[in-house]
Amino acid sequence: MDNSSIPESAPPVIDRPARSRSPARLVLLGLGLALLAVLLFLFGRDKFGEPAVLAVLGGLAGLGVFFLFAQVLGFIRLTAQQHSDTFATQLVDGMDAGLVVTDADGRIVYANRAYADLLGAQNENEVASVETVFSRRMEASEIVYRMTNAARGGNSAIEEFRLSSGLKSGDEGARWFRLRVRAMRHGDFPKPLAVWQISDITADRKRQESAFQELQNAIHYLDHAPAGFLASEKDGSIVYMNATLADWLGIDLATFEPGKVDLSDLVLGDGMALLAAVRPDNRGAKTSVIDLDLAKSNGKPLPVRLYHRVPVTPDGAPGVSRTIVVNRMLGEEAGDPLRAAEVRFTRFFNNTPVAIASLSADGSIRRVNAPFQRMFAGVIGRKGGVEALKIGDLASGEARGPLDAAWAEAIAGQAQIKPVDVPLEGENGGHVRFFISPVTGEEESEGGEDDRVIIYVLDMSEQRALQEQFAQGQKMQAVGQLAGGVAHDFNNVLTAIIGFSDLLLASHRPSDRSFQDIMNIKQNANRAASLVRQLLAFSRRQTLRPQVIQLGDVLSDLRMLLARVLGEKVDLQVVHGRELWPVKADVSQFEQVVVNLAVNARDAMPEGGKLTIRTANIAAADVPRLYHYKEMPAADYVLLEVEDEGTGMSPEVMEKIFEPFFSTKEVGKGTGLGLSTVYGIVKQTGGFIYPASEMGKGTVFRVFLPRHIPTAAEVAEASNVVEDIRKEKPRDLTGSAVILLVEDEDAVRAFASRALTSRGYEVHEASSGAEALEIYTERGSGFDLVISDVVMPEMDGPTLFRELRKSEPEQKFIFMSGYAEEAFARNLPEADREAFGFLPKPFSLKQLATTVKDVLEG
Repeated sequence: MDNSSIPESAPPVIDRPARSRSPARLVLLGLGLALLAVLLFLFGRDKFGEPAVLAVLGGLAGLGVFFLFAQVLGFIRLTAQQHSDTFATQLVDGMDAGLVVTDADGRIVYANRAYADLLGAQNENEVASVETVFSRRMEASEIVYRMTNAARGGNSAIEEFRLSSGLKSGDEGARWFRLRVRAMRHGDFPKPLAVWQISDITADRKRQESAFQELQNAIHYLDHAPAGFLASEKDGSIVYMNATLADWLGIDLATFEPGKVDLSDLVLGDGMALLAAVRPDNRGAKTSVIDLDLAKSNGKPLPVRLYHRVPVTPDGAPGVSRTIVVNRMLGEEAGDPLRAAEVRFTRFFNNTPVAIASLSADGSIRRVNAPFQRMFAGVIGRKGGVEALKIGDLASGEARGPLDAAWAEAIAGQAQIKPVDVPLEGENGGHVRFFISPVTGEEESEGGEDDRVIIYVLDMSEQRALQEQFAQGQKMQAVGQLAGGVAHDFNNVLTAIIGFSDLLLASHRPSDRSFQDIMNIKQNANRAASLVRQLLAFSRRQTLRPQVIQLGDVLSDLRMLLARVLGEKVDLQVVHGRELWPVKADVSQFEQVVVNLAVNARDAMPEGGKLTIRTANIAAADVPRLYHYKEMPAADYVLLEVEDEGTGMSPEVMEKIFEPFFSTKEVGKGTGLGLSTVYGIVKQTGGFIYPASEMGKGTVFRVFLPRHIPTAAEVAEASNVVEDIRKEKPRDLTGSAVILLVEDEDAVRAFASRALTSRGYEVHEASSGAEALEIYTERGSGFDLVISDVVMPEMDGPTLFRELRKSEPEQKFIFMSGYAEEAFARNLPEADREAFGFLPKPFSLKQLATTVKDVLEG
């Protein structure tokens, strides 16, 4: 490019730099030094001596010579520095936008030629400041005033505004301007300057208005086209819908918001699977023709044909899809029986719950329905489309062999072909069953190729899951039985450990070095006993008993456990109701209800969230007003609410959540017994449980437990218990009775015998029920008390009890067992169920002695 063709920057209209005061200061400094030299010469010789005065004068002379040389060489300048260098000046002067700089008093410091041209000014005298120019224009005066205040505050501002006419006297018609201002500091000015930049953007505005009008025309043409049109994001949200399609579907475009309606809300059946299968390939955008039904606002179906095009973005991902919608109920042939039959077939073909596909002779899949697209979406996506699929791609691993064999039988024309079960790939897994059938007839399909085989595929995932859940239930039952047996054996071991620890503690003083070690052994044995009780509860060999409880106290005790179970992602909040009424329930059962509901809430919030547990009193008068549950009568209840912020549940899921084995979790991650157990516990307690849920907003379970009103006898009994505790004194646990101890576990028998002997009792030991019966017969009864284990070889405890009662109906008896009392009491005659004492294992020395004393004195 020829540099001579570039025009030079026009000179500024106004350029008033501030004058430097450096030369004046230098002159004053020189005069001061000269005056100092004269004073030294006249008066310094007598005071300082002539050599000193000459030395100072010589130094001043040297400074003067140095200053002269520095000035000659250019290190020191006595004139003011230029306002700006040449480069910056030409850059600013050459700007297309008008630029004007004013000081704090509103005087113009600088204005370029472009600014003068905007005003139509010919010389400096005709140039006015921005404030002056626009203060006379009502459309802009307020804007300029606001921007001036912003600049004075050290801020910047930008505004666009419209004037009814231009700034020059010859301008006609409305003009648009863009005005900028910013504060600038300069060393020559004590206060900040205001830098104004003004541009005439009328041409840009006209181009924008023209483009907008063209766009409006295009939208008008598209809205009134004879075909429907919509555009949707890759997540399915509809960003545009024309008026024709909206009219067909009964949608009011005035209330339609882009992105608020999803394509899946309009497509009926499994039609979304057909749309999801349309993906761009290596050659770019892809267009597919799809027949399906759309849902009208009144719920009726609209048969349509879609020309669905999915473009590809520069990074290779699917872009915003464009879809032309043709109403298949319109047109000249709408009443043609063939057209009606085609529409009905398409509807049946795509809305059947069975996946259907036709295959050619080489195993290529030719036609599929919507359920097939949905069922094998993962395989279709990996292969790049249905047209690339073959029969062998639908199975993998060991399942491919049986499927290929069934395919070969169909090609050979065999009529009866055994169904083939194939596991589905992907995250959700599942199982499907293939029914393969050869095509009979001579009809040829499109393209001149025959459809040789039809395959029907049923989703067997739910049935397989039910089978696995049933097997899981059986396994859980077997595990429960195993846990019960293990717990029983552990109880015997723990009884011996705790008992011998008590014997050791009785012979050691707290000051002994080994005393603390023995205490640690006993404490850990008690912890193990707590775990064994949980195993017994799991195996359902521990009968749980209801009692009067306060829900607030139980929840406070459970809070630490819930915090550990829920993890760090879940924010647990417990809101206690005031003055809660008492309820009668089993503490362990109620804790299981709370824990199960909390765990379900945690699983519904995989990314974390807030779990709120509330309690409140609900009076009988408020029940009909607040809750509309037909099964729940009006009564006083204590309400427990467990609310989460999870994924929520659909109405179909909520209908089944309390069914045994029903679970929304993946196979192997839940038995489906949690909520059914909760339901059973609540019902056994006499309460009610109701869920409320909304997809995407969470779930709340409301548990209503009946208020317990204690009877006069219960109040008196509670008062007596408190009084007895208050007056309780150390009890004498010694005795002289004769006791028959029956226990097959040597360690337990040895501990119990030593413990009772140390308390003064005469103890006779037997290792089985049969041996005990022999000792009892030989002695001719004479036993004040019989203590027997329940589970023993040859003859168990209940059998021994019945045999001894035959000869001695009043014989006092104590059962020892790791199981609950009710677990074996039900096997005894009705009259004998209250005629014995019970000592649960593991027990301590004090518990043994106390139980023996109570039975002997009873």
